[in-house]
Amino acid sequence: MTAQLLDGNALGQKLRAGFKQKAEELAAQGTRPGLAVILVGGDQASQVYVRNKVNACAQAGIHSEKYSYDDDVAPQVVLDKIAALNADPKIHGILVQLPLPKHFDADAVLEAIAPEKDVDGFRAENVGALVQGQACFIPCTPYGVMKFFEEAGVNLKGKEAVVVGRSNIVGKPMAMLLMHAGATVTVCHSQTRDLKGHCQRADILVAAIGKPKMITCDMIKPGAVVIDVGINRQPDGKLCGDVDFDSAKDVASFITPVPGGVGPMTITMLLANTLESAERFAST
Repeated sequence: MTAQLLDGNALGQKLRAGFKQKAEELAAQGTRPGLAVILVGGDQASQVYVRNKVNACAQAGIHSEKYSYDDDVAPQVVLDKIAALNADPKIHGILVQLPLPKHFDADAVLEAIAPEKDVDGFRAENVGALVQGQACFIPCTPYGVMKFFEEAGVNLKGKEAVVVGRSNIVGKPMAMLLMHAGATVTVCHSQTRDLKGHCQRADILVAAIGKPKMITCDMIKPGAVVIDVGINRQPDGKLCGDVDFDSAKDVASFITPVPGGVGPMTITMLLANTLESAERFAST
């Protein structure tokens, strides 16, 4: 068996095809969609992510503003900028690139973003609302993963899903979305007892743990759908995911690559959420 590739670049471009027209329609009605991105520190990966997001905005006809700060910036400076952006009618979405420097309380920074502008879906209010299916914005990465299932025609009802990774950014929202779609979900972490056994039962396996190639082929149920959210830089500079792709592709039915899988879809759904936010502002 050779797994079918879930190509995030291709699906992202397909979904983005109508974004520019929607942005132009909103602009013609007096609301030009706007996204503000805040970057703190000189982390190279974060700089790449932010650059990709800004470029994607330009291609989609979305106005973007980037605010960069040094590593040693006082947290209050960033909080004051968020407050100003919350009040700025030209901005419909605010994104703070993670991770933040250690002297920041990341939760406090994310919670400072107005709920109606939390297009990354990271606020606890949004994550918690997923339980009732009433989130203002679905977190972008899990949202993009669900689009993969939709595109591939994967029926989640009655399936056994395992999410390896418990973060509020990916793990918990992913579990909620899978449950809403009818799957039975187990959430694990790197120290879960018999992690291998849990993974081997999974029809749907989502790896979001941040450990390079931790999920090996002997942990994967034959024919499972494998989603690799991880992105890790190896000693040779190349990127890899949390799944050992080269061996896993011979066991899974569908699999996402790293890079080119979940990453482009995360950006795509960020654009979608920003457009949705602008539409809400236009209708008020």
